[in-house]
Amino acid sequence: MRIINWNTNGLRATAKQGHLAPLFKKHQPDILCLQETKAESEQLPEDVRNVPEYFSFFSHPKTKKGYSGVAIYSKIKPDKVEYGIGVKKLDQEGRIIVAHFKNFMNLKNLVLINGYFPNGGQGPDRLKYKLEFYDAFLKFILKLRKNGENVIFCGDINTAHTAIDLARPKENEENTGFLPIERAWIDKVVKNNFVDVWRHFNPGKRNVYTYWDQKTRSRDRNIGWRIDYFFADAKIISKIKNTGTLQNYMGSDHCPITLEVI
Repeated sequence: MRIINWNTNGLRATAKQGHLAPLFKKHQPDILCLQETKAESEQLPEDVRNVPEYFSFFSHPKTKKGYSGVAIYSKIKPDKVEYGIGVKKLDQEGRIIVAHFKNFMNLKNLVLINGYFPNGGQGPDRLKYKLEFYDAFLKFILKLRKNGENVIFCGDINTAHTAIDLARPKENEENTGFLPIERAWIDKVVKNNFVDVWRHFNPGKRNVYTYWDQKTRSRDRNIGWRIDYFFADAKIISKIKNTGTLQNYMGSDHCPITLEVI
């Protein structure tokens, strides 16, 4: 069972440029999670809104068009789908879809969360918002665990965890996306027994990134950041057999990442 996660940086543009359909045809995800879709479902072409063999779910901001947004395409129909984490202030930007599966392969009570986490740029207010979002999200997944759910969450977390998760850590020590206070939240996630799946399978591996700045053509030189993740509850890590990055797949300033569930 393959799950693919991708920040498209604009789903309409990605589809129009011919980069969406090949992801389904060549890589054949059982579930595809997209972030930064920048569109309401009604704005999407029919062949993007309704992909054959997939159930599709979309969330978008309530107040700002052409911004944020997430989507899930799934061959397996979820038993329940929720939008947001139950905090009105934090659910206005269409950043979270929560899919519940009572039976998912060999996993019972799986909750798959697709998230586009806030960027902390554009001033202290947005950094404060990002940190509030982080804290509320961690409370949300801990509550799911307490209720007996098995949690996997994925998305653009918008923070590189450690120095080996970006090409130029020294130059970015004071920049959002690598601030100590942002990285400390990921430390907290890990301490609560959620596993960074890619790092679990690739301890110490360097020069593997998921985002590159387009303005400086940094992808050509692999000057990037690993800010897109799959995290899984430690108790179900044995159900995951592989993970990877599709670094050569174009269509966004991010590349897709993959997860294989037994």
